[in-house]
Amino acid sequence: MKSVSAAALAIAMALSPAPAFAWGATGHELVTGAAIDKLSKDVPAFLKTTTARWQIALLGREPDRWRGAGLVHDRERDQAHYLDVGDDDKINGLYTLDLLPATRGDFEKGLRLEGVEPNDQGYLPYAIIDGYQQVAKDFAYWRASNVGAKKGKTRADRDFFAAEMKMREMLLIRDIGVWSHYVGDGSQPLHLSDHYNGWPERYPDPMTYPPPGQPPEVRGLHTYFEGPFVKANITAAQVKAAMAPYRDCACPIDKRVPEYLKTTLGLVRTFYQLVTTGALRDGTPEMRAFTTQRLAAGASEVRDLVEDAWKASATMTVGYPVISVADIESGKVVLTRDSYGAD
Repeated sequence: MKSVSAAALAIAMALSPAPAFAWGATGHELVTGAAIDKLSKDVPAFLKTTTARWQIALLGREPDRWRGAGLVHDRERDQAHYLDVGDDDKINGLYTLDLLPATRGDFEKGLRLEGVEPNDQGYLPYAIIDGYQQVAKDFAYWRASNVGAKKGKTRADRDFFAAEMKMREMLLIRDIGVWSHYVGDGSQPLHLSDHYNGWPERYPDPMTYPPPGQPPEVRGLHTYFEGPFVKANITAAQVKAAMAPYRDCACPIDKRVPEYLKTTLGLVRTFYQLVTTGALRDGTPEMRAFTTQRLAAGASEVRDLVEDAWKASATMTVGYPVISVADIESGKVVLTRDSYGAD
């Protein structure tokens, strides 16, 4: 971390004994729940049932619940929540959000060539892109199975596709819920900056948290901001009211995600300027508005990307050898169970 002194880093580590994850439980449920509530009628209706909505919103918290599963598990996943960007808008002076390598493997290779341990930098953009592509593929199989359940070649085939469609619905609920967590992380400014728990050389004592009256287990302004502050000050209605209309980026996912994260990165200084005025400590209207807008940005992005994944699924392929979803939906191809992979 180039811009934080060794002493300041030691203080930050002492104040945050475990990795910090944006947002807290309440924040992630707000982001994911609001996104599902704002989905259009074009998206399959099963995602918007009361039960599915509750399940997806609750699963928005899931990656934070995974912590402590074990060394291999945690080391692989904990860095998915953030990306440490320096004051020069670069990741360890090497990459910018506009010029990220195509894959996480290439990203890590480049860092290692510079003598940098990749796990210290995070890989949030890749977690978001990976999750989007999984959801789009899930939707592709749901589309195909929906047709197969009605028009499969035999009764046995139709029964298979009906069951497979229901299984795919369960997978979509799970995959959207878990993935939405990382999209939500991308709207929290402290998850795009190496000033993730204070900026002591610029602002005096920004880590003297919790404010009076907060429980002693709240350590550091990062945890206080995304957890207790959100829970005490922000409502679901406020988040939904602040969401932007659907935005079609008309760009590939590996361009949209960096653009989204750059907007969040640009608000790091705004956050710390508010901190120095006492806005976070005092819960001022300005701080509440800033936080609401950040949660709403996360919810808007989750909604938009679910919509985009649904649209993209219409031009994808399923099975092996691959079959065009468009050919299945048009009736050009009649599915059998072996369409999803023959022995």
